[in-house]
Amino acid sequence: MVKYLLKDKIGIRKCLLNLFLEAKSYNTCEIYNYLKKRGFDVNYKGVSAMVGQMHSRLGILSIYLSKEHNFYSLKEKHGDIVKMVLNSNFSNMRPGTY
Repeated sequence: MVKYLLKDKIGIRKCLLNLFLEAKSYNTCEIYNYLKKRGFDVNYKGVSAMVGQMHSRLGILSIYLSKEHNFYSLKEKHGDIVKMVLNSNFSNMRPGTY
């Protein structure tokens, strides 16, 4: 996860993880609107891809499929780890030092 966040030059991934720490499930449209309100220049497909990557590659999100939308939430067992990583000073780390 640290490596994933180190590649985040504008802070959008960190912002998204903080949203998921609120212990609620969100669909892609809600996430898109949240990020737009925070001033990020994103498009819907990009948000969908980012959330899908967090789900499939990092394995930290649960997905609930409804008839209309996919809802994503942070897996409960990963909450403490995400908090620890977000609160650490990982921005000063170089790849290979974690």
